[in-house]
Amino acid sequence: MTAQATESQRATVQAIRDHHGRLGRTMADHALTVRRGADRLAELSGPRTRMVEFSRAEVLPHAAAENETLYRAARDVPAARLLVQAMIREHELLRDLVEDLERARTTGETAGAAAALNAMFQAHLEKENELLLPALVEAGVDLAGALGGRHEILGDSAAVGEGGCTCGGCTCGGHDAPGTPGATAELIDGELDVRALAPAQRHEQIFAAFRALPPGGAFVLVNDHDPKPLSYQFAAEYPGRYTWDYLEAGPRVWRVRIGRP
Repeated sequence: MTAQATESQRATVQAIRDHHGRLGRTMADHALTVRRGADRLAELSGPRTRMVEFSRAEVLPHAAAENETLYRAARDVPAARLLVQAMIREHELLRDLVEDLERARTTGETAGAAAALNAMFQAHLEKENELLLPALVEAGVDLAGALGGRHEILGDSAAVGEGGCTCGGCTCGGHDAPGTPGATAELIDGELDVRALAPAQRHEQIFAAFRALPPGGAFVLVNDHDPKPLSYQFAAEYPGRYTWDYLEAGPRVWRVRIGRP
């Protein structure tokens, strides 16, 4: 490989691992929320539904994209062939575990299904990071070419820090909204209305408001679209340290109560 190709390969591997990290942290947070709810004998239908929604929106599309790209490329690598066969089977098991969680009704069933799903997913990610990716790199597979920019696998390549932004803007959608020039958003009577702000400003204001909350505090986010993707970043950056409850869900206004336990 040329120096440029080698750098591209390294960047691609890092992007994959970074995305794996975000997916893994979010899944672990959902499982932790379910477990803590079970310990308190709380109603688990909400945490169960959110974990299933995350799995169907993020994890299973990620697995399907891997089958079509990384795993297809790995079939031509002798050192990775058997590993890929096992990991394709794990994708099937992940789908089955998501269905088990969705069907769970009792506290024990829900907690057990959530723990099993999380354990399988974490082990699966570790195999990809520590076994599959090194084997593909060693075999000289052009990962960037094999992936073709698939967002389901690469995620957002921009660096993400605490309260940082992915894809160069807000992760909660609404990227076409330009915002009102000079607009600001402040907490008024416990509500943070960000509808007049540009996407990047919304992101900054939401996380600033959250970081300023005392334990047990909360505010209501008012937005013009469903901020569900933002909840995934909260799960990744503040595992077990935030609450997220929809108060109103469209079609024109979304209101979400975000708090610190």
